[in-house]
Amino acid sequence: MSRFRRISFSLALVSSLLTIPLYADGPADNQVNSVRPIPPPGIEISKELRQELETGREQLARLVSELKKNRSTRVTKYLPDVEIFEKALRIALTENGFFEPRDGENAKRVLAEGVRRAEVLRSTEPLDWAGPLSLQDDLVTVRGFRSKLDGSVQPYGVVYRANGSVQRSVRADVWCRGRSEKGLELQFLAQRMTAADPMPAPGVLMIHPLGRYCNANKLAGEVDTLEALEHAKGEYPIDANGVAIRGFSMGGAAAWHLAVHYPDRWFAANPGAGFSETPKFLNVFQSEKLEPAPYEQTLWKLYDCPYWVNNLKNLPTIAYSGEIDKQKQAADVMAEAAWNQPESDRFELTHLIGPRTAHKIEPNTGKEVERLLGLLYAERPDGAPTTVDFTTYTLKYNQCHWLTIDGLKKHWEPARVQADVRKSTNEKGRASVTVHPRGVTSFTLRFDPGFFPEDISEISVSVSRGDDIPAGSRYAHIKANLRSDKSVRFRLVQTEVHGKIDWVVRSPLDESQSLAKVHDLQGPIDDAFMSSFLFVKPTATGQHPDLDRWVQAEFERAVREWHRQMRGDIRVVSAEDLKDTDIDQNNIVLWGDPKSNPRIAAILGKLPLQWDAGKLAIGGNSYEASHHVPAMIYPNPQNPSRYVVLNSGFTYREYDYLNNARQVPKLPDWAVIDIRTAPDARWPGKVAAAGFFDEAWQVR
Repeated sequence: MSRFRRISFSLALVSSLLTIPLYADGPADNQVNSVRPIPPPGIEISKELRQELETGREQLARLVSELKKNRSTRVTKYLPDVEIFEKALRIALTENGFFEPRDGENAKRVLAEGVRRAEVLRSTEPLDWAGPLSLQDDLVTVRGFRSKLDGSVQPYGVVYRANGSVQRSVRADVWCRGRSEKGLELQFLAQRMTAADPMPAPGVLMIHPLGRYCNANKLAGEVDTLEALEHAKGEYPIDANGVAIRGFSMGGAAAWHLAVHYPDRWFAANPGAGFSETPKFLNVFQSEKLEPAPYEQTLWKLYDCPYWVNNLKNLPTIAYSGEIDKQKQAADVMAEAAWNQPESDRFELTHLIGPRTAHKIEPNTGKEVERLLGLLYAERPDGAPTTVDFTTYTLKYNQCHWLTIDGLKKHWEPARVQADVRKSTNEKGRASVTVHPRGVTSFTLRFDPGFFPEDISEISVSVSRGDDIPAGSRYAHIKANLRSDKSVRFRLVQTEVHGKIDWVVRSPLDESQSLAKVHDLQGPIDDAFMSSFLFVKPTATGQHPDLDRWVQAEFERAVREWHRQMRGDIRVVSAEDLKDTDIDQNNIVLWGDPKSNPRIAAILGKLPLQWDAGKLAIGGNSYEASHHVPAMIYPNPQNPSRYVVLNSGFTYREYDYLNNARQVPKLPDWAVIDIRTAPDARWPGKVAAAGFFDEAWQVR
C-alpha cells in the first residue's frame, strides 16, 4: 500500500459514513439471564480461504519472530507497526472473528500489508508508512504501539489532509469511534488502512484510537486513547497546544468524558450524540429500571459528566446532535447541568443541532462545527491560562494546567479549586495568586519558567480558609519565591497551627510519607487495570474446596474477558515466580486465599482485614471463610506506590457489555462475596458487603 493517497472530500459521504449502527437496542438487552455474546459469533469462511490466510499468517509470524531478534533502534521502534497485522489475523482465525463476507478480502489486504511492512522493516528501505510527515501530501495509514497496561500491541489510524501550505506543526483531532460490536482488530485495520472518514479539515491530522474495542474509551480504552495520542506526538509534527477531542455516538460519549476529566489537554472539545451519564440515558435508550446499590450510585460519579460540567469552563466545547436523534439527550443533559446551577457558576453550553436529522452528522451543521473549531484553533492561548476552575470527585483526575489537587477531604464528594493569577501588580517585582479551595486538603501550584515576567521575584499567595471565616481572617497569606530555574512550585497542605486548621507550605525537603489516597493510588478496584499489572495465580490447595473452585473460575474468566473486551493478554505468573522487579513495576493481582497463595499470606497482616480458615473479618463484621471471599484494592505493603488487588479483574460483567453507559466500575474499594450464590452476568456472587476506604485507606 502506498503511504500517500489523494483524498476526495465529500460531506455527504462523511455524513453517511457517520451513521453509526447501534446494537444495544432496548429492553431485549435488559435480561440478565439471556445475555448475547459481545463480540458476537462470527461466520464460517471457506476451507480454501482459511488455508490461504493461515499459511500467510504463519509466514508473517515468522517474519515478526525474526525481527524481534533484531535489536536495532529502527526495528525496535517500528516493530509494533507490523505486529498489529499479525495479531489481527491470528485473533480472527482462532476466535471466529469474521462477521461479513467482505471480511475475507479485508483479511487478505491486512495480511499483504503486514508482510510488506515486515519485508521493508528488515531491509534498509525507507519506511513508507512512517517517518517524517510531508505536510504537502495527504496521508491515510495505521500505526501501532506497545501498551503499558499489558505489553500488547495496539493500533490507531491516522488521516491527514494537506492544505497546500507549508506548516511547521499541525492541529490534531483525536476522533473517538462509534460503537461497533463487530469492529475488532481485523475490521479496524482494514477500514483505517484506506478510509479517510470522517474527513479532517485541510491542514489537520486526525488520530483514530481503537480504544480497546467497545468501551466508550473508558478504563483501558481511556489509557489506549492517551497512549495513541502520545505515540502520534512522537511521530508527527503535532502542535502541542493544538489537539482537539472529538467523536460521535459512542465516540461522543468518549469525548464528553475525556473533555471534563482532562480539560487542560485539549484546545477544544466536540462531542456528538452518545451519552453523558448513566441513569437517565439507560432509562431513555434502554428503558431500563435501575436499582443500584449505594456504592454503585457513588461510582457513577467517576464517569457521569454532569457532575464535572464546570470543568468545561476551562475548555471551549461545541456539542453536536441531530434534531431527531434520541442521543440528543446527552448534550441536553449537559446543557441543563451547565445552566441549572447557582447564578455565579452557570454558563450556556454551545449545542449545534442538525435540523430534521437522526443519528448522523448533518452536512451544513458539520461545516459550522469545523468553522468554529478553526476559529478556536487560530485564537488558542499562547501558554497556560491565568485562571483555573477545576472540580473533581476523585484524585484519579486531579490536574488542570498549573494546579494539582493532592488531597481530598472525602473521595466522591465534590472538591473544587478556583485560582487566579495576576502576573504583575502596582508594586514592581511582585505577582499574586488567589486560591479558593473547597473539599481539598492539599494542592500544588506549578508554574514553568517564563510564566511570570522576568522582573517578578516574589509571588504573594492568598488561600481562602473558608466562607464561614470572619472577613478579616478569611485568607492565609503565604509568600512563594522563584526556584533556581525561575519556575515556581510549592505545595500547600491543611494542618493544625496553634490549635486551628490552616494552610501552610510543605517543605520540599519533607519526604515523610503516611498512608493516604493520592493520585493513581485512590481506588476503586478497576483503577488497578489502568496501569501496568500482573496476575499472580495460586500455587497450592486452599482453605476450602468451594472457594478454590470459585477462585479458579473467576481467575479464568478475568483472563478471558480481558482478552475479549480489552484486546490484550494478561501477564500471569505463579506466586513462586513473582520477582521483586515485578512488584516494583506493576500492580499485583493476587488470586486465592492465605493457604493457596503465599503472597497473600505474606502481606495479610498489613491489610485491613483478617482471614483464616474459620472467618473473614473486615470493618468490624465477620463472615464464614468457607463461603466468603474478599475482593479489594489496597496500596501494596511491599511497594506502597503500587496497588495490590485480591481476587478481581475489572468489575463490570457480560450484562454491561451490551450498553456502553453500563460500563462503569461495579465494586468500590472492597467487597465481600458470598460464593453460595453462583456468579452471573452481573456479579461474581452475592455481594454480602462492600464499601470505600477513607482517605487514610482505612475502612469507613
